Formats: sequence, C-alpha cells, structure tokens
Amino acid sequence: MEKATFGAGCFWGVEAAFRQVKGVKATAVGYEGGTMDNPTYQDVCTDRTGHAEVVQVEFDPAEISYGDLLNVFWDNHNPTTLNRQGPDVGTQYRSVIYFHSPEQEAAARASMEELGRSGRFSRPIVTQIEPAKPFYRAEEYHQQYLEKRGLASCHI
Repeated sequence: MEKATFGAGCFWGVEAAFRQVKGVKATAVGYEGGTMDNPTYQDVCTDRTGHAEVVQVEFDPAEISYGDLLNVFWDNHNPTTLNRQGPDVGTQYRSVIYFHSPEQEAAARASMEELGRSGRFSRPIVTQIEPAKPFYRAEEYHQQYLEKRGLASCHI
C-alpha cells in the first residue's frame, strides 16, 4: 500500500470522490501543512494555523497508479482559484498536493505542467506541491461525512 495526500477545498467532497475509485483502500480527512500540533476543525477555520483541509488516500499501486489519482484530484476541483473552492474561502481550502516520495513529486509536477499546457483552464494553476508534513486526522464526525448523510457529493 502507498499513501497520497491532496487538498482541494472542503474535504468532504474530495474524500467522497476518492472513495469511489477502484484501488483506493482507505481514506481519512484531516489537516496538514500548518504550524499547530493537533489542530481542531475550529482551529483550522480561524485561518491562522496554516493547515489545509486534506484527504489522505491509501491505495494499492497494483490496482491504480498515482497518476490516475492525480487525474481524480484535477477533475474534482478548480486548481486556478487561490485559497478558495466555490463558496469556501480561506487558506485551508487551498489546492495542494503533499508528496510522499520523489516519484510522487515528479509525477505531480509533470501532471501539473501538462495540465497547464493543455488549455483546459484560462487562468494559471495555483496548486502547491510540497513534501508531506504531519497529518492530523480530523474529528470523527468529518470522516465519510457525505456517506453518513446519504449524499454523493457537495458540488455546487
């Protein structure tokens, strides 16, 4: 098994998208990239901790490639909006890829460059690509939030 970590706005919808992908064995929503140890949702929502809302994906590389996971990431948010997705605004909603290996970093950078050249977006991609940092699992009520409520997505 390998891990991949993505921030693409509110983690509820992002997690739901990854949970539907064959080869994804587990997901967890949480916080990454900030300065506070063990932040709570309330801490992160202050926009002062520096954390992003992220989804950590555990996947079987024999069933799905990291490149395919990157495609799911790009397809499920707008990577050209800085610190916002839809109505959600703040640094915790930034577009970010936390890589867990040099291979993931290279794949993420190549994927972003290819997408930027594709003409799919009229504005520049602002996604950050950074080494994985400590991941803090979000409170239990956030885990599989949409599934628990019988919802498929929260896209607007």
